[in-house]
Amino acid sequence: MTRCFSLTGSINWLYQISFSFSGLRPTVTDIGDGTVMHCWVPNNRNPNKPNILLIHGFGANAIWQFDINTLRLFLPYFNIYVPDLLFFGGSHTIRPERSESFQARCVMRLMEVIIGSSVEGLRVVGMSYGGFVAYSLAAQFPASVERVVICCAGVCLEEDDLTNGLMKVSDLELAADILVPQTPEKMRELISYTLVKKPICLPSCLLWDFIQEMFKDRVEEKKDLLRAVAKDRKLSNLPKINQPTLILWGDQDQVFPVELAYRLKRHLGDNAQLEIIKNTGHAFSMEKPKEFYRHLRSFLIHQ
Repeated sequence: MTRCFSLTGSINWLYQISFSFSGLRPTVTDIGDGTVMHCWVPNNRNPNKPNILLIHGFGANAIWQFDINTLRLFLPYFNIYVPDLLFFGGSHTIRPERSESFQARCVMRLMEVIIGSSVEGLRVVGMSYGGFVAYSLAAQFPASVERVVICCAGVCLEEDDLTNGLMKVSDLELAADILVPQTPEKMRELISYTLVKKPICLPSCLLWDFIQEMFKDRVEEKKDLLRAVAKDRKLSNLPKINQPTLILWGDQDQVFPVELAYRLKRHLGDNAQLEIIKNTGHAFSMEKPKEFYRHLRSFLIHQ
């Protein structure tokens, strides 16, 4: 039966309006090889400002994860770019690659097409899965990426961590079912993993509405992205990036346990600054936004 009203769709429209009023506009760019990417870009790019790239994680599209307050923080200082990663929002490809390194190459190609010149001095903020992509960008394009913020992204994860008790969910397929929920029950499970303070009431009708709007498209492709992240992953194969890096984590993260934050800090050494946000989980940007913005401001603007 066709729905006559969607609360999620209405909220999404309001987010789009807020992005537009912030001086950004949506673009759809064919970057070649059967790959198309959607991205919010500045209406009027200032060549005297550095560029900042905000990369979302799993869940809804990009504008649900970087809200108007994030834009207001950065607007006076940066040209802001907010892409949808492949298989989210309006971005897709016919190519078979599913790795974060392929996502990173597509994002860099997008930036090259949009900016129209060599990309340099780029600041990158990656949330969760977006942190994997951000890390890969810094590793593959060191001349283009100047600073990196990795938010609750288990880039130091090893495949064995799924079975040795470190992770809350030990089976990758079960994790995929939670991170790409198709029922209200799975949606509630996802919320329980990402938030410390759980919403009191979550009517199934609202959860169904959100799933229909945000999780019904390209389900298998998204699950393939998760499978690619963990497959044969070893810390010994993870390149060290040399850019100044801020690692942000919630101390009660149940998606990527905080041990992975300390592991990444040890891996990067003095190039990395680790900040643990207390009494919050995977979605610390929602639970403790003021602390989130304070760390971003200190590292990216007032360095």
